[in-house]
Amino acid sequence: MKTQVYFEEIVVGEEIPHRVVETLTTRSIVKWAAAVKDFYEIHYDKDFARAVGMRDVIAHGPNKCALLSRLLLEWMGEGGTLHKISCTHKASNFPGDKLTCKGKIKDKYSKDGRHYVECEVWVENQDGIVAAPGKALISLPAKKS
Repeated sequence: MKTQVYFEEIVVGEEIPHRVVETLTTRSIVKWAAAVKDFYEIHYDKDFARAVGMRDVIAHGPNKCALLSRLLLEWMGEGGTLHKISCTHKASNFPGDKLTCKGKIKDKYSKDGRHYVECEVWVENQDGIVAAPGKALISLPAKKS
């Protein structure tokens, strides 16, 4: 079982010490297309993608947000709750790209008996280009006294 992260352990300004790394493949992109029923040709037809100016098929933007969700869920432990997550899609990603999901603690506070942590999260490729910056709100358990 994974170690639980507690509210008292969180330090504003620190990076989330967990990483999610995924190397995109054409197969993983097509599997995502099937899962979300998005069959726009730019995600599976290389000739079509090139005809509209891309070098290859492109990954789905929401897949990057799902990877960011995975980052937070794996890091915070079973006692945490992911309340909100959002991201914007700033750069296309292609088969062979190595995506790394990272995060940083922006704020923490207690309200109505819950212990909230605001996070900045992002997906970057192997060249350090941020493809999907975002933010999230989670709550964590407090240590029992």
